[in-house]
Amino acid sequence: MKYMKKFIEHFSTMPVFTARDARLFLIEHGASKEYTYLFITHLIRTNKIRKIKRGVYTFGDDPVLAGFAFYPSYHGLQDALSILNLWEQETNTVLITPLKIRSGVREILGGKVLIRRISRKMFFGFESVKYSDYWIEVSDVEKTLIDFVYFRAPLSKAVLDEMRKRIDRKKLEEYLRRCPERVRKKVRDLLSKKKN
Repeated sequence: MKYMKKFIEHFSTMPVFTARDARLFLIEHGASKEYTYLFITHLIRTNKIRKIKRGVYTFGDDPVLAGFAFYPSYHGLQDALSILNLWEQETNTVLITPLKIRSGVREILGGKVLIRRISRKMFFGFESVKYSDYWIEVSDVEKTLIDFVYFRAPLSKAVLDEMRKRIDRKKLEEYLRRCPERVRKKVRDLLSKKKN
C-alpha cells in the first residue's frame, strides 16, 4: 500500500495512536478520507496493528499498553506490586481510573486487563516508571497500600511487611488526609500491627 512505509515509521514509535491520528496523517500525505478507512481496516486484518479499544490502536503487543488507551489511569494494586518489585508474582494489568467506564476484566492484546474505577477525589499518588520501552503511570508504595484498603483487596503478611519497609510515613499521612475515614483507620491499623 502506498503510504505503508511512512505510516509505520511514524506510528510504530508511539505506544498507541487513534484512528483520528491515523486519518489526519494519511490525509496530510495525500490520501482521500475513504482510503484512510480501507488502510486502517487492512492493517487490522493483516495483524500489523492491534486494537486496544474502539478507535485506539498499537503496533505493540504488551497488555500494559492499555494504560495509554484509558487516560487518565494508573497501574495499581497487584500490578503495582509487581512493577515496584514488592513481590515476585506475575500479574495481569490492573488499571485504576476515574473515567465513567465499565469496571471489570477485558481481553486486550492477548492478556487480561482489570479496570477498576476510583473517585476523582482518590485519583492521586502515582508516578512515571520506566517499564520495558515505555514510561507508565504506577501508584507509589503509599498509594498502593491505600488502594488495597480502598478496594478491600486481600494483602499477604509478606507483602505488607515489605511495604512497611519502603513506606514514607510522612507522605502516607498526607495521602490519608485525602481519604475516607474507613480507609484512614484501616491503613493505620495495618501499619501498627506488630510484625509477628
